[in-house]
Amino acid sequence: MTRLDSLGNFEQLVITSILALRENAYGVTIHSKVQELVHPKTVSLGAVYVTLDRLEDKGFIASWMSEPAPERGGRAKRCYKLEALGERALQESAATAKRISDAVA
Repeated sequence: MTRLDSLGNFEQLVITSILALRENAYGVTIHSKVQELVHPKTVSLGAVYVTLDRLEDKGFIASWMSEPAPERGGRAKRCYKLEALGERALQESAATAKRISDAVA
């Protein structure tokens, strides 16, 4: 069995956002969801994009370009989805957080 790379806190936030947004997961919406999760802290859009690239390099997420949209001036947007490996990593991180919480309680 191969060991999953552990997720950092910010990576967990980004993956959770992709999971919550489903087919509406692209850079700006992911940033908004992360911002909502960390409120009142702020997060830069650049930090989200760097993390998305890193998660894709690790095989936790996949991305593709959408069809050009007239409301975006004919530009496409990069969409993201969670891969099975990313889902397992998030589940492992959640289980670890629960064990920590239980130990503290």
